[in-house]
Amino acid sequence: MKERHLGRSGLLVSRLGLGTMTWGQDTEPDEAASQLVAFVEAGGTLVDTADVYTEGDSERILGHLLREMVDRDDLVIATKAAIRPNGRYDGSRRHLLRALDASLDRLDLEYVDLWQLHVYDPATPLEETLSALDEAVASGRTRYVGVSNYAGWQVAKAAAWQRAWPGRAPVVAAQLEYSLLRRDIEREVVPAVLDAGAGLLPWSPLGRGVLTGKYRTGIPAGSRAAASHFADFVQPYLDEECARIVESVVTAAEGLGVSPLSVALTWVRDRPGVAAPIVGARTAAQLAAILESEDLTLPGEIRSALDDVSDMAAAHP
Repeated sequence: MKERHLGRSGLLVSRLGLGTMTWGQDTEPDEAASQLVAFVEAGGTLVDTADVYTEGDSERILGHLLREMVDRDDLVIATKAAIRPNGRYDGSRRHLLRALDASLDRLDLEYVDLWQLHVYDPATPLEETLSALDEAVASGRTRYVGVSNYAGWQVAKAAAWQRAWPGRAPVVAAQLEYSLLRRDIEREVVPAVLDAGAGLLPWSPLGRGVLTGKYRTGIPAGSRAAASHFADFVQPYLDEECARIVESVVTAAEGLGVSPLSVALTWVRDRPGVAAPIVGARTAAQLAAILESEDLTLPGEIRSALDDVSDMAAAHP
């Protein structure tokens, strides 16, 4: 798998990242192990988790696999904080540094490579939140820092604050939802990320699974949309507008002799500023299908056609 620099930093990451949000819930530990081994064997390095994923079980499973299955030094480990278990946002210095210590304990690591602010907390002064990033880097608990789910002005403000004084930890990554079904971030967020010199890490690059084409004729049993805890997550992308985009992806895939998944993933992977889409798979078989996209490059005319059919006016907010 090819590597890219994360923004203007010196950190190299594989151009696909492995997401672990379902580990410990929809993905059992044995299945997670199979995924991680396959990902590493394919040359993948970036593995993304968060302290609130499956109440910490995602980090615990990853920590176990780092001890037993793969070499930690072969991976770029990323995690996130700023959401309490009860769902409340908390960007206070107290919570963030305690959350990082708890993540390191679950992962059984001395440091992570990338620590990200999971959400923007409007109740905490941003300079206090960002001071936790500086402390985390200065203490050696993380090597790089980033943000997630920030609006464009929030990215710009955070990046400018960190650049304003020597010694502050620069924002090198921004993790956001981005796909052919969700292009609204191109209006303000993407320009802010590019100006900050950060790398984009798109989550749900397959439109919450809808761009694979599996929902074209209904909701299959065993799919995320059929699961009660994911139904509301997928439902916004099951309307006629999204269906039109999905059909264009399917048509492109048929013409290229590849899967719709590969077309949709390659489109977002090669957008300006993107370092690595974060892909989440429930099974090793699903991950194998995702990894098949590595060698695909979309012809210019197909990319232009997909750009037109999914322009920002048609994208979901």
